[in-house]
Amino acid sequence: MEYIRDYTMYASIFGMFSFCWFGWAQENPKASWRKYIGIASGAALLICLIGVYLSVKNWNAPSALSDTTSFNNYLISVYVEFFLAGAGAFVLIKLKRSKYVSPWIAFIVGIHFIGLKSVFDDPSLYILAILLVAVSIIALFISPRLHVAISAITGIGAGTVLFCFAILGLIRYLSV
Repeated sequence: MEYIRDYTMYASIFGMFSFCWFGWAQENPKASWRKYIGIASGAALLICLIGVYLSVKNWNAPSALSDTTSFNNYLISVYVEFFLAGAGAFVLIKLKRSKYVSPWIAFIVGIHFIGLKSVFDDPSLYILAILLVAVSIIALFISPRLHVAISAITGIGAGTVLFCFAILGLIRYLSV
């Protein structure tokens, strides 16, 4: 079953987090990248706001989260994600390895989409998971070669992936 409200929420939530990741990418990118990251951030915010509008407009439409079991599984996944991301970030900061916080967060966010696949019955979330995990790993190798912060590469990568999935949410909404 297709849930148009879920697609509008994909646009709003993925757009918002794309905006956040592009913001994190501003930590220490190449100076010539800043305006493009800013433009990408603005585009992500625009998609988020369109998604919010469409979500409110379709608020009473069916959602995978209307099912109590799915909603509870969603909440468990999000709580576990927040705990693992926060605990890992805390440990990395305590160990004076804060430059690895952004790929750690991207890794955990990616992993959490594996569990959300069954909540939303959406196999595309597996692709999202794989891409975010890949970004978290690739950033570790690319950033030193480009002489930029790991968060710049992680933010650009995660922001781009989430932006694409926000757009996909809009496309899916429009095609229902």
